[in-house]
Amino acid sequence: MQHPDRYQGRRVVVLGLARSGVAVAELLHRRGADVVVNDKKDRSLCPEADPLSALGISVVCGHHPDDLIDEHVALVVKNPGIPYSIPPIRRALELGIEVVTEVEVASAFAHSPIIGITGSNGKTTTTTLVHLMLKQDGQGAVIAGNIGRALTEAALEAQPNEWLVTELSSFQLKGTVDFRPNIACLLNLYETHLDYHGTMDDYAASKAKLFANQTADDTAVFNWDSPFCRSLEPTMAARRFPFSSKEALGQGVYIQNGIIYIANGDGGAEELMRVADIAVKGGHNAENAIAAAAVALSAGASPESIRAVLRTFRGVEHRLEFVLEKDGVAYYNDSKATNPTATAKSIESFDGDGIVLVCGGLDRGSDYMELLPVFESKVKAVVAIGETRE
Repeated sequence: MQHPDRYQGRRVVVLGLARSGVAVAELLHRRGADVVVNDKKDRSLCPEADPLSALGISVVCGHHPDDLIDEHVALVVKNPGIPYSIPPIRRALELGIEVVTEVEVASAFAHSPIIGITGSNGKTTTTTLVHLMLKQDGQGAVIAGNIGRALTEAALEAQPNEWLVTELSSFQLKGTVDFRPNIACLLNLYETHLDYHGTMDDYAASKAKLFANQTADDTAVFNWDSPFCRSLEPTMAARRFPFSSKEALGQGVYIQNGIIYIANGDGGAEELMRVADIAVKGGHNAENAIAAAAVALSAGASPESIRAVLRTFRGVEHRLEFVLEKDGVAYYNDSKATNPTATAKSIESFDGDGIVLVCGGLDRGSDYMELLPVFESKVKAVVAIGETRE
């Protein structure tokens, strides 16, 4: 993508009035672009529309006009969740107009180093851990992206010595071209979001974009235990610093015999801490912990700062979040588990076989058969809801 300043006096269409759409529309307008914002929702459901209109930005709500996209449009910036199948995006691609997400625009303005974290599961927890570890270490860090603030806002306000710790979805990454994080972390890849991507190949290719523009000056953190993540290693130009919960590594962070180790590539390994001392329980949280440790170490954080956070961090909202105990029954909110693998890992975090699972919702095209083993061993009842209840 051209630098956003090159769009001065040229028409840019922003699709979607969510947080990221508003931020990028304001930025491009200030830089002199002729910005048109379009949202299919009725204007009464778009409280962001009036403030943008007051700035002189054209806002069209309620439908996608037939003439929204023509040969005079220089760039389309789409909300990550908007599918590529809608008419305005199809028209833009037919005309050869570049279609990007807000992350691509934001990165062109960033004066701060960027940490990008993605994966099917564990993004929010890992991003939060990295942010806390850097703050504990006395480093400047701003959390943004798919969590916290829009990356555009954060990129403009962050100081050059502050890390932009960014959670990234496959939807955001699919719409990137030149985006280059200084530290990129890929946690895992499981079947999910096929309702959006259509195929696993498209989903995987979107995640792989995280490493596409890195150079030897950057660092790639990835899950050594994931066949897909490991398959990307030969294509990585950056320094590799993987993590593993299953085998010892010559370089990276790994778990062996219940101990987390740091291997710096010199043939030795430093003990970081016991897995049992991590405050949040579960094998998936141990994986998130070592991934976050690998990222924080790559950013210069000390082992002491990493230990302090892992011993005290109690988790994020909606991820095995304890709600209350009533009449001897403990209730947990795990609504961040939006695919079968995440659900299975959460169930396996509990001892015993007395779980009542409330599950279902939007059909993302996933195969639920992998849940059967944990149903048989751990779950005594299922309350099925939403599109997927049958």
